[in-house]
Amino acid sequence: EAGKYGAVGVIVRSVNLRLDDYPHTGSMSYGDTPVKNRIPAAAISTNGAELLSTALKLNPKTKFFFKQNCKQYNDVQSYNVIGEIKGSTYPNEIIVVGGHLDSWDLGDGSHDDGAGVVQSMDVLRLIKASGYKPKRTIRAVLFMNEENGLRGGNKYAEVAKSKRENHIFALESDAGGFSPRGFSFDCSTENYEQINSWRNLFKPYLIHLFEKGGSGADVGPLKKDNIVLAGLRPDSQRYFDHHHAANDTFEHVNKRELELGAATMTSLVYLFDKYGIVSSKKIKG
Repeated sequence: EAGKYGAVGVIVRSVNLRLDDYPHTGSMSYGDTPVKNRIPAAAISTNGAELLSTALKLNPKTKFFFKQNCKQYNDVQSYNVIGEIKGSTYPNEIIVVGGHLDSWDLGDGSHDDGAGVVQSMDVLRLIKASGYKPKRTIRAVLFMNEENGLRGGNKYAEVAKSKRENHIFALESDAGGFSPRGFSFDCSTENYEQINSWRNLFKPYLIHLFEKGGSGADVGPLKKDNIVLAGLRPDSQRYFDHHHAANDTFEHVNKRELELGAATMTSLVYLFDKYGIVSSKKIKG
């Protein structure tokens, strides 16, 4: 859009809630703009943006040196990683928990989305450790390529459809490994009413934020009439201090908060395994 007005480049202030020196990266698209008409774009840190803004106010003729060394490499094949506990009563009804393996190269992606990957695997570990035998198949899916194409999520949904697999519930953790607050749900009104009936089970632990809304990018392609999609909603205050930045690293993940999120996810998975979903057939009946 800036290029249409003659801009030679774009500088974006990083989406961050504090002042620091970490630029945050992310995806960008030029849409249908021909290659010859594309202009360079980059994010700078919030401290850098404050400095630049102040300099321009003091001297509107300030010159900005803008050099990038970005490269677009060819795609290579990568894979989703899948593990499951087979259901004892309804093995063909599948419950998915997931996060995504890929991350931006500035940091190591500990919050986005190493936390979700660990929590998804931990759901299976907690179920086994508790001695509970799930009635339905509980599947952990570690998706690849969420950050720049969603091909892992799309491929999973494509294969699931080709195999005629019956997914009834899919939960994603992709908002950081912070203290859990609840979930958002993409589902029918009837299923949301059932979910709301469980709210008081979560209230003593202050994880009872249940609201209708989005779920997760990777589980989104599974959407159909008869499925409940959900996203874990942790406390969001610190997420954008680390999101897509060089400080999204292991030491910034709090072990206790990460464990609480995994336990919260496991609790919801248990309830869906025990009670299932409200199907359209039941509603009509």
